[in-house]
Amino acid sequence: MKLKDLVESLELVEVRGGLDKEIRGVTYDSRKALPGYLFVCIDGFTTDGHKYAQQAVDNGACTLVVEKDIHVIGEDVTIIRVKNSREALALISANWFGNPSRSMTLVGVTGTKGKTTTTYMIRSILEEAGKTVGLIGTVANCIGREKIPARRTTPESYDLQEMFERMKEKGADTVVMEVSSQGLKLHRVTGCDFDIGVFTNFSKDHIGGFEHPDMEDYFVSKLRLFTMCQKGIVNVDAAYSERVLDGATCDILTFGIEKPADVRAENITTHSSSVEFDAVTPWFRERISVSVPGFFSVYNALGAIAVCGLLGIPFEAIRDGLKKVQVPGRAEVVPTPGKDYTVMIDYAHTPDSLENILSTVKEFARGRLISVFGCGGDRDRTKRPLMGEISGRIADFTIITSDNPRTEEPAQIVRDIEEGIRKTNGEYVVIEDRTEAIRYAMKNARSGDVIVLSGKGHETYQIFKDKTIHYDEREIVENILKELE
Repeated sequence: MKLKDLVESLELVEVRGGLDKEIRGVTYDSRKALPGYLFVCIDGFTTDGHKYAQQAVDNGACTLVVEKDIHVIGEDVTIIRVKNSREALALISANWFGNPSRSMTLVGVTGTKGKTTTTYMIRSILEEAGKTVGLIGTVANCIGREKIPARRTTPESYDLQEMFERMKEKGADTVVMEVSSQGLKLHRVTGCDFDIGVFTNFSKDHIGGFEHPDMEDYFVSKLRLFTMCQKGIVNVDAAYSERVLDGATCDILTFGIEKPADVRAENITTHSSSVEFDAVTPWFRERISVSVPGFFSVYNALGAIAVCGLLGIPFEAIRDGLKKVQVPGRAEVVPTPGKDYTVMIDYAHTPDSLENILSTVKEFARGRLISVFGCGGDRDRTKRPLMGEISGRIADFTIITSDNPRTEEPAQIVRDIEEGIRKTNGEYVVIEDRTEAIRYAMKNARSGDVIVLSGKGHETYQIFKDKTIHYDEREIVENILKELE
């Protein structure tokens, strides 16, 4: 592809060298640069790609896209300076792969909680209607039945566009993706042609470290989706929903339970493994059963119904898709054959999500509710005592343990959690080793108890200061069961 065609949608600050040259590849990793490649210099959190511009040229790169002044030694090297090289990478990548999102229906879901569940619900419905669906998100990236491990919720822009092209080649007519606040802020989804954007909710998360400096930055980042899509779907019961409605530049459809909305739920009935409600929509009014328990699942289902209603999906597919949907790591019951207690895995890692899952389980537990959780290191410290207080208030017994401590000392994270749980009368113990904590819970469980392992959910790893290890709680539970036998 000609360089001039690759950069036609960019706002160029300065160009040194010719634009009428053939580009053989695009990369943002200097180690992958080859003769004839275009290398985009990204100033990242841990390193600055501008430092590796010479390495890219030495490897054969003939064009550099930069946002800082640099000097390199090489023959016939074109240097293009832009205001934001992340944005440039996104637009160049979309052009390089032929803007694949324009030829598929693209649905983006953003919000603090519920993104994964909502995308799985939408996919289940669309597949029930005979669509070939691509899924991009926290748990995995999928093309039909093919699964590709996910490294982050929203991939880097080049990787995302490459995945779109792959999905298109596999016959996908629709792509449903989680759109993280970082993905929006760092231009990973710039250049994507969103047909529909969904706002699930908004609460405190992702503040500090390499994430957002404050709640306003976090919210404004999410709001960007509704300036990029043709139609927006908004949870009117959620905090900040009025600002989404005011800031959106697209047509809006609303959903909710408490406030008047275009798509709403009435006569809600919750069960231990499902939830039912009357869906009142512009297209139908029918009884719906969702195979994911909890009041909060109603909101996710309403968002999915709104998306599929706009896409013209018939009621029968919506009904059947929601009835059979399965979401890994979300209120997921782990088999415990021969035991009269239940072990449930959930990704809850914020105060709101922890309260949701514990409150849901508490309502139906025949015995005690045992809460096993920790908090991630290098993340917002202020939510730790809040989560401790929530678990102490709702659960009958809490085991405070480690999650992904990262570079922090696990003991300090535990102390932060204890500040909150001490404000309650809740019984608790501290067992820093997560496997030992799970073993203690299972060994001491009584008939009818429900053990909720919060925080890891779908994750199959644990991150420490000096290493990342394989860690799948399903396997941990299975191994402990064998030990107890």
